Amino acid sequence: MTYCVGLMLDKGLVLMSDTRTNSGVDNISVFRKMFTWTVPGERVITLMTAGNLATTQAVISHLEERTKTPSERQNSLLELPTMFQAACEVGRLLRETIVGTQVDNGAQGQGRFTASIILAGQIKGMEPRLFMIYPEGNFIEASYDTPFFQIGETKYGRPILIRGYDRDMSFEDAVKLLMVSFDSTLKANLSVGLPLDLLVLERDNFTPRHERRIEGTDPYFDAISSSWSEALRNAFHSLPDYSFDQASVST
Repeated sequence: MTYCVGLMLDKGLVLMSDTRTNSGVDNISVFRKMFTWTVPGERVITLMTAGNLATTQAVISHLEERTKTPSERQNSLLELPTMFQAACEVGRLLRETIVGTQVDNGAQGQGRFTASIILAGQIKGMEPRLFMIYPEGNFIEASYDTPFFQIGETKYGRPILIRGYDRDMSFEDAVKLLMVSFDSTLKANLSVGLPLDLLVLERDNFTPRHERRIEGTDPYFDAISSSWSEALRNAFHSLPDYSFDQASVST
């Protein structure tokens, strides 16, 4: 399992993914889940992947090969004219990869090779866009009503996103919010783990605004984790006390 989040802000896009892949508690590995293609001054496109690793690596490898092969550049993320068409192409490739794997492995292989993808980016002259692509190849787009997407192990980190997200927040606050969301997930589920990959895409700036890998010894992430735990404890103790004697509870 993994955990990836894409946030859409007025200022641009903020993306974060973990890197843990596991096949049981005794077989844990680190693999990158975030991949970016850029044409400086013209476009920047990022994919984050969750699900069966062989499936997602096949999709990424096909996309990477297309950027290098002149005869296929018309189907490349570097050449498609809109983000919508990029989402269509990634969805088609994901569906074909899953179907082909299931056929090769017979009926009993169905359901084992599922995967999902977050696609984010901007092409010059258009708005930044954020999509979530399902294993069937169809997708939905982020909007004012649904301004962020999660894939993978989503439930533990979702409450802080719902409570803390604000579309006009700064990039720095968005990164801090994502770190809290990931810290909550890391604490609750062993299938999500450090290091984390972070990417900030500023509106109309077609190169990454900020990009880094957050390692297990990162001092800022450690400070966020410990401070958030302490803040939760303080908030809990500040709540009104419960009493078994209901008559003593003020109304």
